[in-house]
Amino acid sequence: MTPLPGVAVETVVLPKSVPDPLESLNRVVWEINKGVMSGVFKPTSRVYRSVVAKPIRTGIGNFGKNLTYPGRLINNLLQGKWRGARDESYRFVCNTTVGVGGFWDVGTKWKIPKSDADFGQTFGQWGWEPACFIMLPIFGPSNERDTLGLAADIAANPLLYIAPYELVADNPLTWLGPYTYFTYAVMYNDLSDTVGEAVRFSQAAMDPYSDVQYAWTFARKNRVADFQVQGKQDAASLQTLGSVFFTFQNPEFPGRGKTRSALIPATGRNLKFTHWLQPGKAPLIYIVPGLGSHRLGHPSLALAELVYKNGFSAVCLSSAFHAEFMEQASTAAMPAHLPVDGHDVHVALTEIDRHLEARYPNRISGKALLGYSMGGLHSLFVAACEPAKPEPLLKFDRYVALNAPVRLAYGVAQLDEFYRAPLAWPSSERTGNMENTFLKVAALSKGTLRPHTSLPFSAIESKFLIGLMFRFVLRDILYSSQRRHNQGVLQHPIWNLRRAPVYQEILQYSYHDYFEKFAAPYYQARGLSSPTAAALEKAGDLRTYAAVLRTNPDIRLIVNRNDFLLAAEDLAWLQATFAPDQLTVFARGGHMGNLSNPAVQQTILGALAGLKASPSVAE
Repeated sequence: MTPLPGVAVETVVLPKSVPDPLESLNRVVWEINKGVMSGVFKPTSRVYRSVVAKPIRTGIGNFGKNLTYPGRLINNLLQGKWRGARDESYRFVCNTTVGVGGFWDVGTKWKIPKSDADFGQTFGQWGWEPACFIMLPIFGPSNERDTLGLAADIAANPLLYIAPYELVADNPLTWLGPYTYFTYAVMYNDLSDTVGEAVRFSQAAMDPYSDVQYAWTFARKNRVADFQVQGKQDAASLQTLGSVFFTFQNPEFPGRGKTRSALIPATGRNLKFTHWLQPGKAPLIYIVPGLGSHRLGHPSLALAELVYKNGFSAVCLSSAFHAEFMEQASTAAMPAHLPVDGHDVHVALTEIDRHLEARYPNRISGKALLGYSMGGLHSLFVAACEPAKPEPLLKFDRYVALNAPVRLAYGVAQLDEFYRAPLAWPSSERTGNMENTFLKVAALSKGTLRPHTSLPFSAIESKFLIGLMFRFVLRDILYSSQRRHNQGVLQHPIWNLRRAPVYQEILQYSYHDYFEKFAAPYYQARGLSSPTAAALEKAGDLRTYAAVLRTNPDIRLIVNRNDFLLAAEDLAWLQATFAPDQLTVFARGGHMGNLSNPAVQQTILGALAGLKASPSVAE
């Protein structure tokens, strides 16, 4: 990748994904699939799940899986996996006999190994490297190799050759009848339990198509991950990866929330929010998520479920750094200046509260603002500015910040360093090691992970995964901001249906570049008195607001001693600024990595205890 003029050379070159020359067409198909999923499959599957019990749905899925045994047998043999062919044959016999045609998966109960194999994998083992990403209608992501493999898998299904005699005699085309009906019935059955998560992902990610396109490259890579950990592990970053375990427990909980919108006067647009109200009068917890996160992201939903189960009502809105908020509620095209971003969040919360008070009178008592990570920083800024608010903005009885950074500039600098972690590998091994890291993630995502599971990542790998995740967030922030207000810095055009070229360019920019080359010039053009990156850095430093924060007794903070976003001086400042009953410090957890811990959850609930009734807005 050729460095751009004026851009710092970024020597971390990500492994390439499968080429996407059909991106424009693929994105159209993706949108159609998303519409079908959200408009047809999601609502009907909710009815289906209420009628067909989980054990029966599982049995139908097992039956369909068992019936496709011939394809797995053929492909295990074609790939030379003799043990896999034996195991699958053993599973088939046991499931078909003892498991009554495969309805019960006794093979898994008896711990008979699985050896899934399909023609796409076989073609890959034979040396076919895919050259074109394809988004198939209904079936989803694929490539030219796996699309042909899918056709071969269909041909290997015994149902294809089963048809009533009278229909075969009249019209050979009806041979597809039984196969088609059964296949789609099983597909719908299997999809009924996952469609909600798929729809949430498509709503929550800023560009889910791009994420899927890149991840699919490694999910279908014809290479087995090496799970041996090379080098030392890093507790802080490894524990941070444990944040994936913090999610909602009841799969039906997200669907019980109601999504509405509130008009934001400054933009004239409607901002969506999702709420769960108790049937009676109860305190309301507003949840503000981390950097670039959506209101339906797993941490937001997990926190909403946690407080709802304990008698509170909950409202989730998207981060000021997420495209949904940026395009509907931000007064600035580029989030970076905490006074602007924090005020926009406060205005949005106020309008949402007015909407809810009008729609549900006498249902809300006390109100608290609960923010995590970047959302915690925004929550503390709102708390700091409360005494000086000239506008009738929403008042809160409690401000709770989880793992909030003290200095935004320090935090994003850490994210830049984490992204550069692979530079510690020899250049000749770097791409292979990064690919192996992705293969580990792909393999782990197919299994069942539980909290406190030992994750097989070295210090370099765990740091890189965190840095990469936030680099993709930066990519989406920059794209969304430049789509709204193109500063002319990017050389490639900003097209919704053809993003790959501009994405590759954007990925060369770090968070440091974002503040220096985009944010500072933008605010200078807006007439900010001190538009330098240093001024933005000072505005994003909680110590700037120390005098007011110190005097606010309604603030509660929960942090981890080994959070990589907090330097030792930041933790010392927190301990010197807030009273012991306001600040809880856990020894472990990294950044957000211990929220699934019952002790941490009880601390969160304790921080919300004693909420009282309060007026909606400041007098």
